Amino acid sequence: RELGRAIDAFLDTCSRETRIIFLRRYWFGDSVHDIARQMGLTTGAVTTRLSRTRSQLRNYLIQEGYENE
Repeated sequence: RELGRAIDAFLDTCSRETRIIFLRRYWFGDSVHDIARQMGLTTGAVTTRLSRTRSQLRNYLIQEGYENE
């Protein structure tokens, strides 16, 4: 639960579009292709956005004390 709240707090710092892309991929399980088509982006743009968001999330969680958990 605590980790879920930390992830929610992180997503609150992201842009609306980034939050939608992240949730569609990792919560709803949509494919990168489907996300790109529905958002009017290239698959490369979606892949890059997801990679950057995961990296930022990783750094955020480490700062919040979730390192090595």
